Amino acid sequence: MICYFIQSHKNPEQILRLVRVIKQSSPYSQVLINHDFSTSYLDLSSLSHYSGIDLIQRKKPAKRGDSSLLAMYLDAIDWLFTHNLDFDWLVCLSGQDYPTQPISTIENFLTQTEHDGFIRYWDVLSPKSLWGKAGEKRFFGQYISLPEWTSWFLRKLGRIEPFTPLLVQWRFSLLGLKAKSHPFNEQFKCYGGWYWNTLSRKCVKYFREYLHEHPEVLKYYQKTLAPEESIMQTVLVNSQQFNLCNDDKRFVEFPADIRSGNARLLTTEDYPKITHGDFHFARKIDSQHDSQLLDMLDERVFYCMITS
Repeated sequence: MICYFIQSHKNPEQILRLVRVIKQSSPYSQVLINHDFSTSYLDLSSLSHYSGIDLIQRKKPAKRGDSSLLAMYLDAIDWLFTHNLDFDWLVCLSGQDYPTQPISTIENFLTQTEHDGFIRYWDVLSPKSLWGKAGEKRFFGQYISLPEWTSWFLRKLGRIEPFTPLLVQWRFSLLGLKAKSHPFNEQFKCYGGWYWNTLSRKCVKYFREYLHEHPEVLKYYQKTLAPEESIMQTVLVNSQQFNLCNDDKRFVEFPADIRSGNARLLTTEDYPKITHGDFHFARKIDSQHDSQLLDMLDERVFYCMITS
């Protein structure tokens, strides 16, 4: 059984649409949603004829850069194991993800693969790191979160940062210092990568148990910048127990300078690229920005499902 974990905060209709396309194709799958009700209300009553849909209600917005996204993931896997869900794979999605091929095709692939997980990763200190020096700054520093109104002050402070011991992230209103000690060494290298991934049950179970057995690692990561983009990679890759594919099966595009912004919103012009690659999901899609792209993907997903 496949579990789809969806983290969302806006566009309730788009979230319902995503759940509907999953359950129509895979009625026995589990869908677990973590939704921020302080931003928008999510009414699942229109999906009541489907089983296997559960909701974790969040009443506080996630803040980019801090440990709130990681906390959501940990809450989800705790929920799955506490409720004894016998899942084989956990697919981590946002409310702005959408399948690029039939769910049945994705699930057949996961059933037959020799890999234990699909997750993007790289050595943070390697010259090949996509983040350059910024990766070291993110995960070898310890940060505190400040009110958003301090971003103007932090931007000014960032101009003199190279001459001070401070680590400034004005876009996220975080202020930090280089860590006096950290958990990384030659046997436990710091890896980074993208958060959105697909992991087998044994990967998820190992990750959860490792953090329970090494609470100091979790505590350290909770004060880094966007820990969800490193902690899973670091724990799983260093374990050397899993056959990980360095591919998350997601279509996503970033600005030319990856450190300068978020993934861009996709449009109908991206449809050829989305559908001609080996992708399972595409992001970020916003129905209020371009609903036609979702219509086109629906047509592809359901047509392929019918004809396959």
